[in-house]
Amino acid sequence: MGKKGIKSLGTRSFKILIIMSILLAFTSGSGCLRSFEEESYYNIRDMDISADRVGTAFVDLNVTTYVEKYHGDTEKNTSLLLKAYSRESGLLEVQQEVELGAFENGETKAVSQALSLPKTGGYEIRSVLFEEKTRKGSGEIKVYNLDALPADLEDIGLEISEMDFQVRKVENGKVLIENDIYLTNEGRDTSQDFRMLVRVRELDAGLLADKVWAGTGKIRPQTTVIRSVNLTMPDQYNYAVEVLIWNNDTIVKRGEDYIQLSPEIKIKDETKTAVRKIETSDFESSEEREPIPEEEYPVEEEATPGFGMFFSAVLMCSAVLFRSRRWFR
Repeated sequence: MGKKGIKSLGTRSFKILIIMSILLAFTSGSGCLRSFEEESYYNIRDMDISADRVGTAFVDLNVTTYVEKYHGDTEKNTSLLLKAYSRESGLLEVQQEVELGAFENGETKAVSQALSLPKTGGYEIRSVLFEEKTRKGSGEIKVYNLDALPADLEDIGLEISEMDFQVRKVENGKVLIENDIYLTNEGRDTSQDFRMLVRVRELDAGLLADKVWAGTGKIRPQTTVIRSVNLTMPDQYNYAVEVLIWNNDTIVKRGEDYIQLSPEIKIKDETKTAVRKIETSDFESSEEREPIPEEEYPVEEEATPGFGMFFSAVLMCSAVLFRSRRWFR
């Protein structure tokens, strides 16, 4: 081999050596050869579940997942994805994800998540742990017969949002007042028809002036209706009007407002008070309207297609017959 061949070989070896040095420096800097990263291992040790709130149509569950990191020195961000599958259909009902941050080796975290589910049948609830985008473990727990859970006593979905009072008649020292009660269904389902007691109590003596039973009727979710009752009481007294909603033999909702037919006012330097004379008859309404009896309260449900569709069909048939007559003429 000549000098030229030896020189060419040396140049090629030198180039290879330079390339290898560059690659070595790059891989060392990126950590590939810098003591390989140990893979992290996690374990979902246990899962607890409890019912925080039980309504008539939905139940709010609290799911606690216990996540343990038992191997690995690297600290990468983790997240926990909670899923609920219907046991009847197998379909995904709801899911929720929460960021957990980085775990230290040997650390265990208790992660609580809330799920709101329809109160029907059972569910398979699954927790899936991710490190960055890599799935690292999972655990599951099952719940059964949620529809058998009794609803919380106060959770009927109804709220007494407001009350109005209108004088209907003043006679022989007695006042007939129409009380409009605004009922709002804040639940997720149509409410039951509950019994409602409306009573009037004189503020000072606490004596009962009148009481009336009525019904709430069935109210669609996220709607407000007005239920009206007539109340009779002696004139020139101050009263508290109480509304009590009953579920069977249990009071599940209360509301209160006031009628002051003899109010006290502050006079002069506001250190003394005096009773103001109210002419109740001045507020008597001339509009003749009677409250709807509770038996006649309409059920607040969606309108169903009926006469409208029938009437449209008749119009279409009439149009066809009219065109047919003109054609044969």
